[in-house]
Amino acid sequence: MLSFILRRTGIMALTVLVLTFIVFWLTNLEPSLEKLAKSEASVRMSDAEVASWLLKNGYEAPLLSRYGQWLGLVPGWRFSQDEGVTTGRCISRERPAAVAPQRCGLLQGEWGWSSVFKQPVSDVLIRALGHTSWLMLWVMLVMVPVSLLIGVLSGMREGSRSDRLLSGFAIATTATPEYVSGVILVALFASATTGLSPLLAEAGWIEGKTLFQGTATSAMEELSFKNFTLPVLTIALYGIGYIARMTRASMAEVMSQQYIRTARLKGVSFRNIVLKHALRNALIAPFTVIMLQFPWLLNGVVIVETLFNYKGFGWTLVQAAGNNDISLLLGCSIIAVIVVLITQAISDIGYVLLNPRIRLA
Repeated sequence: MLSFILRRTGIMALTVLVLTFIVFWLTNLEPSLEKLAKSEASVRMSDAEVASWLLKNGYEAPLLSRYGQWLGLVPGWRFSQDEGVTTGRCISRERPAAVAPQRCGLLQGEWGWSSVFKQPVSDVLIRALGHTSWLMLWVMLVMVPVSLLIGVLSGMREGSRSDRLLSGFAIATTATPEYVSGVILVALFASATTGLSPLLAEAGWIEGKTLFQGTATSAMEELSFKNFTLPVLTIALYGIGYIARMTRASMAEVMSQQYIRTARLKGVSFRNIVLKHALRNALIAPFTVIMLQFPWLLNGVVIVETLFNYKGFGWTLVQAAGNNDISLLLGCSIIAVIVVLITQAISDIGYVLLNPRIRLA
């Protein structure tokens, strides 16, 4: 197990380097740099002025050199102006050229400066990940138990009426994208003129005009059932159907195995067959799917966070991409790649914990 973990860690580190270099190359293409120069200086800049700005800000160095500077492996660029003022990657008001370090990159804990938020990238990401973590937590608390229950109940009696009903619900939720289900939920529960809210308000069953809030902006300050329910349900509904279908297929396959038939012939109760023999083996495949929900939630909340104006990781990613914030885009890519690789490693280790018969090659 230890050798497997060490081997996977090395592969993960190499994967991070390759993927971040690809993202770095794509974000540092000439059109992106020209757009960055004009957004930071002036949209009326001539080509010569753009080239001068790029030179003064270290973007004229070779790509590999700039990537090494971003990682913190290569000394940061410096530019001496005619007035005797020296600027550079590691130089700032708090750290003049005389005391500035040679290297200041990712390995030194410096992720760069966000041109959109005018803050260090690390501060922006910490705040965004904090908001998204709460969203992911509540989505998983709703999605996982409900989907496993639907999948197990459906797979226990394959082909029955309950199986067809639950399977139909799972397919419908998976086939409905978040931007559709979110709008439907807002219209049903967060509109003062349509849906259920006017009826409930007229009957005096709710306080205010709507049952839930159609925006989650206030949830960033204080979470409540009213302002956080709709974004959680919007994401959970889509994931419930996918996990439930995988659980149903796995449960139906396990229930048809020979050892289950033997247990039935011996007179073991159906409840004990499901709980003691079938359930653990049936959860191996859904476990992998559940672990893969974490990177999906981190990167797939873009639509939901934008729809409900919840300023988490997805919303931050949209702002970075829309405003050509290269440093923030690179920081988002690092977080996304690390989360995907870690969850896949945990998924592989969980295989062994759930079924000791599975051996690591």
